[in-house]
Amino acid sequence: MGTITKALELLDHFTKARSEIGLGDFVRLTGRDKATVHRHLTELEQNGFLEQDAISRAYRLGPALLRLTAVREAAFPVRRLLRPIVTELAEDIGELAHASLLQGDMLSSVFHFDPLRHGTQVSFDAAEMLPLHATSSGLAVLAFSGVETTDRVLGQTLRAMTDKTITDPAVLRDMLEEVRKGGISQLDSAFDTEVTSQGAPLFGHHGRVIGALSVAVPRARATPQMMAHITPRLRAAAQAATQSLGGRYPEFTARNGAAKAPSRADQ
Repeated sequence: MGTITKALELLDHFTKARSEIGLGDFVRLTGRDKATVHRHLTELEQNGFLEQDAISRAYRLGPALLRLTAVREAAFPVRRLLRPIVTELAEDIGELAHASLLQGDMLSSVFHFDPLRHGTQVSFDAAEMLPLHATSSGLAVLAFSGVETTDRVLGQTLRAMTDKTITDPAVLRDMLEEVRKGGISQLDSAFDTEVTSQGAPLFGHHGRVIGALSVAVPRARATPQMMAHITPRLRAAAQAATQSLGGRYPEFTARNGAAKAPSRADQ
């Protein structure tokens, strides 16, 4: 891993709930030595990617990220294109919907919307990176990624986010095969014990998968009827989003239900 990568990886530790991080916390989170972490933080601060609070000495994200975000959105207006599609999907279903883009071997949220029609909502942190093996969005992306990407991701030690996270590569490969048939994945309590979700892939103009569209539902409302209601609407929204991004959506051989995780008895 190069020096630049190690420095930039520090930025991934910021979340909505952890907007400021001190040097000691960075050392603990990364497992790296203090001198190296401090050097990387200093370089990021000098280039505007971080700024340090004068009193607490904790670091927060800097203005350079705002500038680069504006440049990215002006050149490739993903948020502007996806916002109405995600919002319409969420309003139609009455549950939280979100779009994410592939970033390395993780997914980064681009836009999410919750119509807030119920007393219980899905807790969603837009700053949190989503693992490919433990989310419906991730499985939707992984199913249409190249063999090299799939082998690399499934060849790693897969972290169990909950006691229902599937970490067996063989089981995951079987699930990916089912996702390829219908274009929809479904996971229950794999990333959050209280959430069931469905995901669909998004494709870019070059034909490669670039991200995913997903609907997340509190388990208490995730009845079979509800999830069946979501599937065709999610598929249609993913197709519309792909077309807005200049891509072409593939035809799937199965168009009924979503590909689900096998029960414990089947594993």
